[in-house]
Amino acid sequence: MQLPNEIFIPEIARLIAEGKQVVFTPTGVSMRPYIEGGVDSVTLVRPDDLQVGDIVLAEVAQQHYVLHRIYALQGDAVTLMGDGNLQGTEHCTRSNVLAKVSAIRSPKGRTKPLTRARLWRHILRTRRLWLKIYRHTCI
Repeated sequence: MQLPNEIFIPEIARLIAEGKQVVFTPTGVSMRPYIEGGVDSVTLVRPDDLQVGDIVLAEVAQQHYVLHRIYALQGDAVTLMGDGNLQGTEHCTRSNVLAKVSAIRSPKGRTKPLTRARLWRHILRTRRLWLKIYRHTCI
């Protein structure tokens, strides 16, 4: 059962604010190849100590939420971009970051390393090629 984000995300934010961890399966393809929507699950925790490269759940517009990687932090401003996106960024403030991903798990229970995924943001120029290879060999 899939709940609308307007109901689901505020409940996640409430649980995270209480100091609990939340595990859910995100949808969409914007975080390929590191998070396969509808397949992988993510563990969310309180967004303490944000760093460039972290994957976060953030509200980028009125009730519009994304699970994307931090590309830049400048004071209170946060710039986000999905790993599967070739261009286009979202912007929010630190207070709009609701949670941070602490783990990504495949359906077989295997944990995907977050550190390796951080390197992905550095290959933006060749990302189109890598995504094409991924789509043709892994999906």
